[in-house]
Amino acid sequence: MFDSFLLAFTALFSIVNPLAMALIFSQVTADSSPRDRARLAGLVSVYSAIVMLTALWAGAYVLNFFGVSMAALRIAGGFVVAERAWALLSAPERHEARKQEQAAPTGDNDRLAESAFFPMTIPFTTGPGTISVAIALGSTRPTRGAGGLMEFFIGMSGAALAIAALVWLSYRSADRIVAFLGPTRVRVLTRLFAFLLFCVGVQILLTGVLDAFPLLSQKG
Repeated sequence: MFDSFLLAFTALFSIVNPLAMALIFSQVTADSSPRDRARLAGLVSVYSAIVMLTALWAGAYVLNFFGVSMAALRIAGGFVVAERAWALLSAPERHEARKQEQAAPTGDNDRLAESAFFPMTIPFTTGPGTISVAIALGSTRPTRGAGGLMEFFIGMSGAALAIAALVWLSYRSADRIVAFLGPTRVRVLTRLFAFLLFCVGVQILLTGVLDAFPLLSQKG
């Protein structure tokens, strides 16, 4: 259970990166009242939890419905995770700029709370990259043993809920995070967790390859 939690928490934290996104959230909602910003942070955290949990537990089944094998899903998911991590690792400033453009409000400030799901949750907080990571993590579920599957389910779900809680805490305290950390320290943390995410992606990809070619694992 703890291993599943740690794997999912590291991967989801790296791609969601609530600390870095709090900087952008602070800028985008700068003209909103503290009450509206707190309400928006709560709604985004709830929607983010729903998105991540749905991708974790339904995403793989949806793909299987279309005939995509678990091995293929793991290979593709691991590749996507590694590619996303490499982009974060090599150019985090470009990633932040794209996120800020996605989150920019299109209407007046009075209607900012109505945009909690789109664009503040999707694609700003839990966009395609997060969904891909969650689906890839869900594909690593054990295929045998009800006890192991339950522990895996609890660990992964707990990690998603923990990330959603961090989103709420980071967005709610965005101004204080900006003042305390500053852009430079946030980018250092971004690169650190991006490297961990890259390792997770490689591991998922390797698991998929061994599933597709079982002789390789037997020789190993």
